[in-house]
Amino acid sequence: MSAAIRFESVSKRYRLGEVGTGTLSHDLHRFVARLLGRPDPFALVGTINDREVADGFGEGSDGDLQSDNAGDNARDETTAKVSGGRRAKRRNDYVWALKDIDFEVPRGEILGIIGRNGAGKSTLLKLLSKITAPTSGRIKTKGRVASLLEVGTGFQPELTGRENIYLNGALLGMRRHEIRSRLDEIIEFSGCAKYIDTPVKRYSSGMTVRLGFAVAAHLDCEILVVDEVLAVGDAEFQNRCIGRMREVSAGGGKTVLFVSHNMGSVRSLCRQGVVLDRGELVTMAPISDAIRDYFERNAGAETGAHWHGTVDPTAAFAVEHVSVVGQGQPSYDATDQSNVISPDEAFQITIQYTVGKPLPPMRVGFQILSGEGPVVVEAYDSDAPDCRGPRSPGRYCSTCTIPGHLLSPGWYYLTLNAGIPHVENLFNQAGVVKFRIHESELDRAQRTRRSGVLQPCFQWETKSS
Repeated sequence: MSAAIRFESVSKRYRLGEVGTGTLSHDLHRFVARLLGRPDPFALVGTINDREVADGFGEGSDGDLQSDNAGDNARDETTAKVSGGRRAKRRNDYVWALKDIDFEVPRGEILGIIGRNGAGKSTLLKLLSKITAPTSGRIKTKGRVASLLEVGTGFQPELTGRENIYLNGALLGMRRHEIRSRLDEIIEFSGCAKYIDTPVKRYSSGMTVRLGFAVAAHLDCEILVVDEVLAVGDAEFQNRCIGRMREVSAGGGKTVLFVSHNMGSVRSLCRQGVVLDRGELVTMAPISDAIRDYFERNAGAETGAHWHGTVDPTAAFAVEHVSVVGQGQPSYDATDQSNVISPDEAFQITIQYTVGKPLPPMRVGFQILSGEGPVVVEAYDSDAPDCRGPRSPGRYCSTCTIPGHLLSPGWYYLTLNAGIPHVENLFNQAGVVKFRIHESELDRAQRTRRSGVLQPCFQWETKSS
């Protein structure tokens, strides 16, 4: 089968530096903040690169970045002699968002792209969508590309939903009669028929995503690129989107690139997976193998069943710490220091987080995934009635107790997510913690291994007759 997409030694480099705000008043505001020693209120990213600037990697998750397409040689971090025999490091001026990416996608394939935050996933999709250009290498595509990278991508807020459908179609090179022939189908799929003649600026984020996906999935294109935006939709709409992507791939021969932290969705939709880590392609394999490799690389093995986040004081939401601890006496596996929990003891999942500004009703929760990838349990703090209201700025700690005799023996991974339902995804990080349920004494004595991921201890009553 011919390749629909081919990446040939593609790299993308950004240059560290301050990016102008675009307005004089905002530039003055930034200048005053600098004089007062306060954080830059308009910084695109933080001030320290957490992708090891010295090694030349990073996706711009830290440090104000400017795109570098000129191909200048990156200045490596060097060590300079200073007075008194001391040596001082000079910061590297460049970071690599992607480095030497090589792979191809056959026509009609649905490819899942997974990786931790800052691994380079969104940069890769932006290069494919020609939002930005690679610093080196080539990207070859066969056919038109339709992209849904952010909420409202390609929408003009002053135009109505109907007018934006025509606008998006025109940008993809379609004629007016082609768009008109699919218009009713697009509107029906989006579920926005009641508001289709209302300006898009009055849509919620969820409505905007619904309309944007409906346009991208129904217009005449050969390659469909979908980023994490589906996370703001409800479960019913997400299922429809996944069904539509399967349909256009199998029936229409479209190639789909799908980025998500929801490993359940990735596993159910994709046949092949690509794992990015620190800007490099580390795995391209069947999706089950790709998910397993991703978890092994990122499941907190260095610190056991604990995970510490990086708190940005200017962020609306940030996770500080996550732990998975058995309520009995915890024991640890000597090989990787991951928490080992007895099958008959309850264990607690604790999430500590900071809310930086007043937020409407939101929820914080997790998914527990088995070592093979499927989601076993999903839960949110909004299950408790007193956690369904708005959140004021401050520090919070949410604890969920998982009863004993629930999970079968084996390895499990914890994925964190937080958001405002149907509106905005605030946080999503897959595989932050790894823990193990060990085999029970009864099963070991009976030399049996029960099938099934869940093994609740039911009540039994046996009587002689």
